[in-house]
Amino acid sequence: MKRIFPAILALLFFKANGVKAQSTDSLHRLPSISFPAFYSNGQETRARYIAILIGNALAYHQKRLEYKPDIRLMVLDTADWRIYSSKGAVYGMPHYDNERKTLIVAAQDNPFWKSFLPSADKLPADLRTPIIATYSNKDGSLSARAFFDLLAIHELGHSFHIQAAVKMQRNWMSELFCNIFLHTYIAGKEPALLPALTLFPKLVVAGGSKGFKYTSLKDLQDNYNDVATRYPRNYGWYQCRWHVAAGNIYDADGKKAYIRLWNNFKKQPGRIEDDATLSAFLESSGNAAAAAMMQQWDNDTIR
Repeated sequence: MKRIFPAILALLFFKANGVKAQSTDSLHRLPSISFPAFYSNGQETRARYIAILIGNALAYHQKRLEYKPDIRLMVLDTADWRIYSSKGAVYGMPHYDNERKTLIVAAQDNPFWKSFLPSADKLPADLRTPIIATYSNKDGSLSARAFFDLLAIHELGHSFHIQAAVKMQRNWMSELFCNIFLHTYIAGKEPALLPALTLFPKLVVAGGSKGFKYTSLKDLQDNYNDVATRYPRNYGWYQCRWHVAAGNIYDADGKKAYIRLWNNFKKQPGRIEDDATLSAFLESSGNAAAAAMMQQWDNDTIR
C-alpha cells in the first residue's frame, strides 16, 4: 500500500529540548484539580477535559505502580505555546518537560493534527469508515486530534519512569512501556476511546517500511538521536509500530504486562548489555509477549 502521509509525520513523538522554568502569570489555573493545571485564555473547557483525563490516568497508574510523580499541566493556545512549550516543539505535539515536571498540550485544532489524515477518498478502503467516524470534525474535515489528545498519557508515562529512576534498558523499551501504559489505561477505564488510540497507528503501519533507512530495533537503539532528528518520519513509523505492539501485548497479558515491566526493571540494578539476554530476561520475568515483540520485529508481523 502506498504511504499517504506527508513529511510532517517526521515529528511524531518529538522529544523536545527542555527550557528554564517560567512564570505562569499569563495563564489561568483550573480549580478543583489535584495537580497544578493551567490554561490559555478562553480554553477552560478544553483544559478541564484534558486535566480530568490526566488526573484519572494518574490515579489509575499510581495505585498499580505504587508511585506518584510530581506533574503540572499546561493546555495552551498558539500564542502561549510560543512562550511555555519546550524549545522547538511543533504546535499540537504533546510533550513532557522533565526539568519543569510539566505536561504540555495544545488547546486548539491545528494544521499539524490535520496533516496526518488525507481526504476520505484517499483512505484505504478497509479503514475508511472507522477513520471517518473517529477523526471527523463537525465540518466534515479529518483531524488526528482525538489521537494526539491521548498522547498526553504517554508523556505521563515518561514522568513515572524518569522521576522514579526506573531503567528501561533500551530507548525503544521506554517508548514501548509508555505506549503500554497508555493502552492499559484506555482499555481498562476508557474503552470508548480505543478507536481513537488504535486506528491512526494501524493506518501508518499498514503503509509498510519501504524507503526507511532504519527498521530494526538495533538500528533504533544504535542511532536513536539520528533517527529522531534527521529521519523523523522513520521515527514516527517506529512509534506507530510500538503502539500496535502495545495493544498486542495488552491483549496477551492484560494490565499485568506493564506492571511486570515496571517491577522487573525497577529491581534490575544495571544495564543488560546483550539483546538475547534482555529477551531471555523478559521471558523469564513473565513478559513473554514483550519478548515475542523483540523476536518478531524484523519479520514485520506487528500489525
